[in-house]
Amino acid sequence: MAQGQQTDSVIAAIADYAVNYKPTSELALDTARLTLMDSIGCALLAMDYPACTKLLGPDVEGTVVPNGARVMGTRYELDPVKAAFDTGAAIRWLDFNDTWLAAEWGHPSDNFGAILTIADHLSRKAESYSSQKFTVKDVLEAAIKAYEIQGVLALQNSFNRVGIDHVLLVKVASTAVVTAMLGGDVKQVENAVSNAWLDATLRTYRHAPNTGSRKSWAAGDALGRAVRFGMNAMAGEMGYPTALTAPGWGFQDVWFKGEEITLERDLDVYVMENILFKVSFPAEFHAQTAVECAFELHSEVAARLDEIEEIVITSQESALRIIDKTGPLNNPADRDHCIQYMTAIGLLKGSLTAEDYEDEAAADPQVDALRDKMVMKHDQRFTDEYLDPDKRSIANAVQVQFKDGTSTEKVTVEYPIGHRRRRDDAKPLLAAKFKAAVATQLDDSHVDQLVDLFADQSKLESTAVDGLMELLVPAE
Repeated sequence: MAQGQQTDSVIAAIADYAVNYKPTSELALDTARLTLMDSIGCALLAMDYPACTKLLGPDVEGTVVPNGARVMGTRYELDPVKAAFDTGAAIRWLDFNDTWLAAEWGHPSDNFGAILTIADHLSRKAESYSSQKFTVKDVLEAAIKAYEIQGVLALQNSFNRVGIDHVLLVKVASTAVVTAMLGGDVKQVENAVSNAWLDATLRTYRHAPNTGSRKSWAAGDALGRAVRFGMNAMAGEMGYPTALTAPGWGFQDVWFKGEEITLERDLDVYVMENILFKVSFPAEFHAQTAVECAFELHSEVAARLDEIEEIVITSQESALRIIDKTGPLNNPADRDHCIQYMTAIGLLKGSLTAEDYEDEAAADPQVDALRDKMVMKHDQRFTDEYLDPDKRSIANAVQVQFKDGTSTEKVTVEYPIGHRRRRDDAKPLLAAKFKAAVATQLDDSHVDQLVDLFADQSKLESTAVDGLMELLVPAE
């Protein structure tokens, strides 16, 4: 970093945590196992979507990088910067990976795109030099740290309110953890992380009228940048000690309207222990409980579609701000961030899959007919308990009113199936989700090996990362 300046306290705290903290929580390590399993499944599911796979592979066709990093679900061996992009884009593509909700929101499992890439690359490099390889436990510990950095930054700092995309936090978290994995000391991590803070991007592509597929590869882009910043720092590239607080030119003055970036709590294992899983269907998380309500009402409502007068969805403020959409929805990226669309599908079908966001499903006139009858309402209790650190609920309620004056029950779901409070119920469903996902790309032998491996915490943790990645390469 530049000489003679004291490093911003937030950057210094992140760097010290990334280098010196050792997670020991059994709950955090067990949950990290589930997040890795789930992220792998999400990435392999995305391999059936050409909109995703067209972006994968070397920038120059035919390039293979010796000791490069593999991209799971493919046979690519790439430069780590591109491999991080590809892996991150695949994990995120279907909006089916885990979630964190607070003043800011995001998807901490995005960080696996950088963590797995660097662990695989360094392990393959180590094999050439008879050095020590990374184990999956190393990956789980790195994930705990990345989740914590991203999630704690999100607790009180609302980047979306000033138009910044939340993938900035993926960039900061992965930069810190990756630089430490590369062998960086605290100062080198500070250098790398300061560069990540200078790299904010707009979230234009997440909102009408510009909603588009960049939201599915934005995290991959952030991860590629994170790997680059880490490698630059290890090569001796300088950092910027007051990247956040520099008067006039720092992040806080330029982007954050002079407000201070804060860490609401000490960095530990809070985020990993409380992460939210998307268990049964892909949907932006603020709408998960609304979809569960719709499933519960499906059998009653589907038989009376022509009799519906109004559908009332009661929600939290965050949902009303980001996924309350009326009018035309232009593409799958638009539809999977529209609470009315997702609720309509749930009412019509009693289920929701990634295919339901495609043009063919959206062409069903009944979907928009239901959307036109929907009214959004705010419940202050839902918002208050969404922000309460001891509850972190994501409540929605749905009630359908009919033309004859009758109505369904007002169905309320406070905590989605992927919430920590419902974790025991979710575990077998997550395992089934994983098995079904990897079976779409891998042969039965590899599927069975992966299922058995992820069912055994001790065996998984002792597995070499390059061995795990080998199981994720499909047969020719």
